Amino acid sequence: MADALLTEEGRAPGALLTTAAVPAQRRRTYWRDALSQTFGAVDITVPREVRSGTIRTAPLGSVQVITVDSEPQDARRSRRMIARGGEDAYVVVKLLTRGAARIEQDSRDAAVRPGEVFVYDMARPVRLTLPRSFQTKSVVLPRQLLGLDESDVQRITASPLRPDQALGGLLSVLLSGLADNAASYRPHTGELLARNVADLLTVLAGERAGRPPQQSPSGDATTVLRIKAFIGRHLADPGLTPEAVARAHHISVRYLHKLFESEDTTVSRWIRGRRLEACRKELTGRRAADTTIAAVAHRWGFANAAHFSRVFRAAYGMTPTQWRDLHRLQPTQPPQPPQPPQPSRDEQLTEADRGRRGRRT
Repeated sequence: MADALLTEEGRAPGALLTTAAVPAQRRRTYWRDALSQTFGAVDITVPREVRSGTIRTAPLGSVQVITVDSEPQDARRSRRMIARGGEDAYVVVKLLTRGAARIEQDSRDAAVRPGEVFVYDMARPVRLTLPRSFQTKSVVLPRQLLGLDESDVQRITASPLRPDQALGGLLSVLLSGLADNAASYRPHTGELLARNVADLLTVLAGERAGRPPQQSPSGDATTVLRIKAFIGRHLADPGLTPEAVARAHHISVRYLHKLFESEDTTVSRWIRGRRLEACRKELTGRRAADTTIAAVAHRWGFANAAHFSRVFRAAYGMTPTQWRDLHRLQPTQPPQPPQPPQPSRDEQLTEADRGRRGRRT
């Protein structure tokens, strides 16, 4: 399901996999291999006799665009497969253009009709069933690009959007255009267009969470989306501070804090929350036992391992070592972490007061 794997290290950045020139007796084996290269750690069932199948991929910066024409298949991704690591950093946005589908994730089970768009997250168990010949067009997004926390992503998975809905119509047209024309875009242009998909998903998550609509798409809402995406791309930089974020976006620190008031958090807490999520995921993976807690903390921008351990325990109710050991003992059923504690009013005011010393642009 993680179509981005078509561009693993050592392979060409764009690829075409097809059964067209494969002898009939070898097609099933070839097609299973092609799907495995595309979908990564997924259990895939295909028909006993494969007649035709094609997978096309094109890179748009850090985003991948994929078109699949195939016969029936059933793909499942389990907790055990997720624990192997390697593909959980992606969120897939998929348009079904032909055929039928059923998507299961996050306790939802939904039928998908042609023209509908749906989302699934490679970080959690998922099943995608396509009972007859189909075509899909997908955009595979690095989850850091979205700027959404885990609870927001869970709100939008396995909930198909119809083309007659506002966001569904926009996404279906955008996904179809990206897939059909990806090869003709200049790299920078293509990536900017693909980032519109991430922006629309952020709007969708806000609607599902019941947050009030922002101002116009060209105003503060777009600025916040860009800032969150910037933060996601620079989590590993220990110098990622409100001052650095404001400087990169040519705004004052005071104005940056004002933008985040509508998010019910502060800039520093948003950065820390995203870093903690990244560390928690890494400490859940199969390779967690091969690295130190300090190395994980430093890799995600925490300059001090002791400080990281304190804030991790405050957020998840156990130390990083306890979290890693618990997942090592129970790899197939990781416990759900409690929600990080909300900042007190005094803490919010303290940071906001510091920001007011900046000059609004």
